[in-house]
Amino acid sequence: MIKSAYIHIPFCHHICHYCDFNKVFLQGQPVDDYLEALEQEIAMTLNNCRTEHLETIFVGGGTPTALNEKQLDRLCRIIRNNLPTGEQLEFTFEANSGDLSVEKLQILKDAGVNRISLGAQTFNDELLKKIGRAHCANDIIHSIAAIKKIGFKNISIDLIFSLPGQTIVDFKETLQEAFSLEIPHYSGYSLIIEPKTVFYNLMQRGKLLTPGEDVEAEMYELLMEEMELHGYRQYEISNFSKQGFESRHNLTYWNNEEYFGFGAGAHSYVDGFRRSNVGPLKKYMEMIKKGDFPVLEENKVSKAEQMEEEMFLGLRKKEGVSIPKFFHKFGLDPISLFQNEITSSVQKGWLETNSKNIYLTKRGRLLGNEVFQSFLGICND
Repeated sequence: MIKSAYIHIPFCHHICHYCDFNKVFLQGQPVDDYLEALEQEIAMTLNNCRTEHLETIFVGGGTPTALNEKQLDRLCRIIRNNLPTGEQLEFTFEANSGDLSVEKLQILKDAGVNRISLGAQTFNDELLKKIGRAHCANDIIHSIAAIKKIGFKNISIDLIFSLPGQTIVDFKETLQEAFSLEIPHYSGYSLIIEPKTVFYNLMQRGKLLTPGEDVEAEMYELLMEEMELHGYRQYEISNFSKQGFESRHNLTYWNNEEYFGFGAGAHSYVDGFRRSNVGPLKKYMEMIKKGDFPVLEENKVSKAEQMEEEMFLGLRKKEGVSIPKFFHKFGLDPISLFQNEITSSVQKGWLETNSKNIYLTKRGRLLGNEVFQSFLGICND
């Protein structure tokens, strides 16, 4: 039974220099028509694939809070009227400091949203300008205060390290500012330069200077150390929380469980198929209007692929891959199935195993992608 849904809102007031998500500038866009199409897609999908109730809903983008108050209220009503939810629902909205108002926060609160994920990235104003963010450090602080005042307790912020021109000292200062907010969840990611972004174009012309792999590794180690010192448990490679505030929605992905994905460019995993929706808004809305599912690609996930995904997604978690759960799911022992790959990574000091779990060491977390890639293309159908 599918217990999670992701909803994509592709509108932004500003496009960040590093962002490769499906997004468009908000001005002049057919937001109301998009919301109508989104509602139709949700209804079509649930008519085709029923679920008793959802345990997590995550509204991301783009910037969902870029919508005006009327549009935001309509979006919330679409979600609550069309998606079946349980009593213990985790309902997350992504937000940006520059788009939040007390009125918008109250709309979210009244709609049952109980988790806010705020894009902060850094508390260095100069770096914020460099990466194309429209807010400043004080905006983040004021937004968190407003979020708390409305009554939200489950709050997360995103941080990015290895930014152009960023130093270890800069990053340490950002962490101290972040801890001063006294919120229960932080995500910390290293900058990845993706195609079709401003940063990628600058890099191609030799005009983007990043700190380099050694400094990036040092920043990540600092992140892990400081989070532990401040009482935040690293439950996944890039995520840290107080007890009970882990992102249940994101754990759906890392546990390799199925989920709905609604909206232009959204991804889903339903009935053994991984699907991606068309990205361009016009195409998305045209397909919905015709009564077609807005699918760009659809792939049936074979048992071999499922087992490999179970490994490289599960290893992102602090506790790693559960050997009993793997056996229950696939009828095979992962230690035997991936014997060569696990033995090699254990010998390198990247993995450890016990009677119940296979998990990354601290050194392995620094080299996660290399470990994950070793499990691809191993199984046969």
